[in-house]
Amino acid sequence: MLTPPPLALYVHLPWCERKCPYCDFNSYAIGVDQPFEAYVRRLLEDLELERAAAAGRELQSIFIGGGTPSLCPAALIAALLDGVRERLALAADAEITLEANPGSAEAARFAAYRAAGVSRLSIGIQSFDDASLRALGRVHDARAAHAAIAAARAAGFEQLNLDLMHGLPGQTPAQAMADLDAALAHAPGHLSWYQLTLEPNTVFHRCPPRLPVEDALAEIQDEGERRLAGAGYARYEVSAWARPGQRCRHNLNYWHFGDYLGVGAGAHGKLTVGDPPRVLRTRRTRSPRDYLAGSAAENRFEDAVDPGQLALEFLMNALRLPDGATVTEFEQRTGRAFATIEPRVARLRARGLLREDPARLATTATGYRYLDSVLGEFA
Repeated sequence: MLTPPPLALYVHLPWCERKCPYCDFNSYAIGVDQPFEAYVRRLLEDLELERAAAAGRELQSIFIGGGTPSLCPAALIAALLDGVRERLALAADAEITLEANPGSAEAARFAAYRAAGVSRLSIGIQSFDDASLRALGRVHDARAAHAAIAAARAAGFEQLNLDLMHGLPGQTPAQAMADLDAALAHAPGHLSWYQLTLEPNTVFHRCPPRLPVEDALAEIQDEGERRLAGAGYARYEVSAWARPGQRCRHNLNYWHFGDYLGVGAGAHGKLTVGDPPRVLRTRRTRSPRDYLAGSAAENRFEDAVDPGQLALEFLMNALRLPDGATVTEFEQRTGRAFATIEPRVARLRARGLLREDPARLATTATGYRYLDSVLGEFA
């Protein structure tokens, strides 16, 4: 029997000041009309549909992502969080994250977001180099990036994440390290440091910029990992680095195959429901216009996960973590006995790709580097 895992909430605000050429998220350039008030009302109507599934379970975290949620007035973020608390139980120490971009208008709201109950801020810096920011189509410059971090500190955010890319158009290893050093100089508790990739359905995919060659990318990765470790950051996911006590609990819930409600245009969720229990995937209408026009019930769709796919889905998340997950956790979250995958695990251990630990499912250093090959054994 499946044991219901921890529960989180993801809230999607889909608007940005401008769509970046590398972005494949469900986001849209905001127009003259800014329907945030109507959108927050719809989010709370949307959440009503999840009350039964969440009954008796506390939210351990809330993540407000996008898009650029920091475009939303702070009073509406406060109304949103108050509405969540009215409908669902919230753990006393719940982590509440809001994504933000640098910019004077957004930074001016940071203190109000903190007062509304946001406990963790994630700022999309991407680079501290003006030429790189222009190449990425960002609307801020390096000065605004530094100012936003200072504003977050002044607003009292002790939990602060910086998003930083590497492998940018025309970027040399030295320039990538200069970006990383600039981020480390601010001593954030958490860094999301990841390589730019050309995703389908983006401007960069249709018109690819010239990116660093493989040797340069490997040099950036190796040197960057050395500097991060030397500055006291531990890697706990493929692109996530944190100081002690600063890991993102919301994202850890995803990677440990936890449950999460998803509300907002294009949002996805995962729920363990019923008796006997089933794992459901939920999704919402992608278009913000259609999301606002239709009823909350019309915008919600769900699909049951094939029990035969649960092992793969669990491992696709858990093996992103260097420490993986326990065998007990695998059995509790999937409802499957470890014996059903043990022969494949044994083959991977024999090849040196999974650790020789009978109580844990985790890759070796080599397996972590070739994670796609490891997961291919369970497809």
